[in-house]
Amino acid sequence: MLDIKFIRENPDIVKNACRVKNFPDVVDELLSLDARVRELKTTTQTKTAEKNKISREIPTATDKAPLIKRSKEISDEIAADMAELASSEEKLKDLMHRVPQIPSADAPIGPDEESNVEVRRKGSPRKFDFTPRPQWDLLDMNGWWCPEKIANICGTRVYALCGELAELELVVQTYVIQKLINKGFKYIDCTSITKPQTIFNAGHFMGSDLSVMNNDVFMLTDTDRCLAGTSEIIMNSLYTDEILGESELPIKLAGFSPCFRKEAGAAGRDTRGLVRVHQFKKVEQFIFCKPEDSDKMHELLLNNLCEIMEDLELPYRVIANSTGDMGFNKVKMNDVEAWIPSESAYRELGSCSSIGTFQARRTNTRYRENGTNEVKFVATLNNTGIALPRALVPIIENHQNPDGSVNIPKKLQPLMGGRTKIGGKH
Repeated sequence: MLDIKFIRENPDIVKNACRVKNFPDVVDELLSLDARVRELKTTTQTKTAEKNKISREIPTATDKAPLIKRSKEISDEIAADMAELASSEEKLKDLMHRVPQIPSADAPIGPDEESNVEVRRKGSPRKFDFTPRPQWDLLDMNGWWCPEKIANICGTRVYALCGELAELELVVQTYVIQKLINKGFKYIDCTSITKPQTIFNAGHFMGSDLSVMNNDVFMLTDTDRCLAGTSEIIMNSLYTDEILGESELPIKLAGFSPCFRKEAGAAGRDTRGLVRVHQFKKVEQFIFCKPEDSDKMHELLLNNLCEIMEDLELPYRVIANSTGDMGFNKVKMNDVEAWIPSESAYRELGSCSSIGTFQARRTNTRYRENGTNEVKFVATLNNTGIALPRALVPIIENHQNPDGSVNIPKKLQPLMGGRTKIGGKH
């Protein structure tokens, strides 16, 4: 969430953020309620001081009755004010959690993904001398999955990979983790089971009512737990209520976990194949840093994913996401999209996001500045390391051969026991 002082001093900036991000403008209501909360706090403090003064006067007063009567009246007034204060603070908290992050000044302005802007492109789509097969045909002909059996056992929108492609999935995951470790990231094998508050702390949802998550998050019935959609959720809360030393920053983490999402709003979209499934695996990059270092860390995270695309020998492009497409909690966002031959289009494989202090204010994660000893909120950033099985789609489609086999990118071959391809008739 934002700093209330910032909202008071910059209401027009906050109103504009609501407008360009397509979220309801609650700024006037929030400021009015904020003023009332501050008024009630002052009033109760004044009345409490008066009551304490009367309490000190009663023992030595000649006529105690008027003082006792007034003391009771003040007590009743304080009780009413405190009840209103508690209710108003709860409403104010909810409104504070409905105000979106302020987007970067250089973010493209627009209502949705149609306003996204391509900022760079690397590699050229392969020119095939045969008709390239889509992912599901390659999966079928090589026996790399068993969708009907899994659907009968587990329901739809789930998957199970078999044989060499399952090996390749593990190798891609391992390669990316090792690459990030070599770049100074601390590897964390994260749980997927968490508390709803932890998901709320990541700032992807508006308001204070946790039930708003029910359409997206798998809740574990008869428990106080749920399943996280990314290890970002867990890593974001690792230092809740802690004050870090400035010398500890930046903290660079590479979290891996199974991920679970209902994808309730995606009915009919990408439901065939490996793109949009309820359970998947992801390596996530996450950084805690000083706010002034955020832009530098954003480029570091983005370049890591671009390097991974190049290591996988995939044509890709980088998109600057528009204000209407970047989401509630982001300052800026860049999607990295890989070329999908069967669709003749680029599709998103990862999103690099700068969050500013938005998440840290929810988790109360701070650092103590060297020299001044001043305590400040950290900034947080995240980016995909690799998402699987989604990343397998461009890998197998771009590297396929006429016989249905798939060439293994050179940098993965050592982890595949020296094999240069999988599938087909080899």
